[in-house]
Amino acid sequence: MLIVVSLSAGCLDVASDRARRDDGVGRAEAHGVALDVRDGLAAIREIDATGASLWAGAPTLALSLRNRDAQPRRYTLTLDNILPDATLVAATASGPIQPLLLERPKPKTASWQIMLQPSSTVRAALRVHDTEQMGPWSFGVFGDVQRAVDAVEDIYRAMNRHPLRFVIIVGDLTSRGTRQELAFFQHKLDVLDVPCYATLGNHELITPSVPYHDYFGRGSSRFSFRGVQFVLLDTASGTVAPGVYHWLDQWLSNAATLPLRAVFAHIAPFEPAGIRGGSFNSHAEAARFVDRLARGRVDLTVYGHVHSYYAFQNGGIPAFITGGGGAIPERFDGVGRHFLRVDVEPRDRRLETTMLRVDGR
Repeated sequence: MLIVVSLSAGCLDVASDRARRDDGVGRAEAHGVALDVRDGLAAIREIDATGASLWAGAPTLALSLRNRDAQPRRYTLTLDNILPDATLVAATASGPIQPLLLERPKPKTASWQIMLQPSSTVRAALRVHDTEQMGPWSFGVFGDVQRAVDAVEDIYRAMNRHPLRFVIIVGDLTSRGTRQELAFFQHKLDVLDVPCYATLGNHELITPSVPYHDYFGRGSSRFSFRGVQFVLLDTASGTVAPGVYHWLDQWLSNAATLPLRAVFAHIAPFEPAGIRGGSFNSHAEAARFVDRLARGRVDLTVYGHVHSYYAFQNGGIPAFITGGGGAIPERFDGVGRHFLRVDVEPRDRRLETTMLRVDGR
């Protein structure tokens, strides 16, 4: 019993450390310019005197640029992992200004130049035309690529055959979470036509420094799009940090006016196969977690970690495990590589989830 308590406390400590890192994502300052992405929904990959490069973690972003210098400057914002139809708008205290589109080298990458006046703030927003639309639409979910990243293009090409607005990966992007692996995973995403928003899995924790945040941003985040509140949670240590529970309660409360709420995480609170290490470390915490989701009127939960596909319920909430991104599969289950297509009908408050095989079996 003492050993179990010690391990649980250790998991909680590292989970809380990652939550503190979440809190710092999206804020940086260099050479007199302070950049702040609201809610930390983008990782600031690079920042210098001339501009900044960001990896978006949501379809829309709001950010501010504060020029502390007494001289004006031209500043370049490069945004990656964005929707191909996204645009950037901006304003100062005096009124709207027009960012200059410099280039769009890839469909999901664009660079804009913004003029920063002396000792002033520019507020900018990445927008897409359909953010508030309530018609039917679809998104994708997959998980557990790990060492199969070399062959992941097959999954992306299969996803490209469907009208997905974006894709979510529920962790285990890589084998060990090294900087080299994370950069390679992002490079492979060029094959995918739409953005991919992520939370981390236990394999991202193998490298002690956990550089995930530098590449993908927060492990726990939320955004809303077309009638759905999306919540991505860091459960990679088999637990949820206390601070993340506080965020979760706020996020679900703030989504009360939206038709639908969906939660995505790597390790499920409970999983139906009885696999050792396939769910939360504590059944008591798992029960409290599911109760929180039920009280928050969550309509869908999707997890990874188990390298197969399962459809079940937790506390009356539809739950799915999708671990078919290419990691070593469960033996003899015949599922193979796959992803989920989630069809959304906000007006009817309906989410329909379909498992789609990639290997043709």
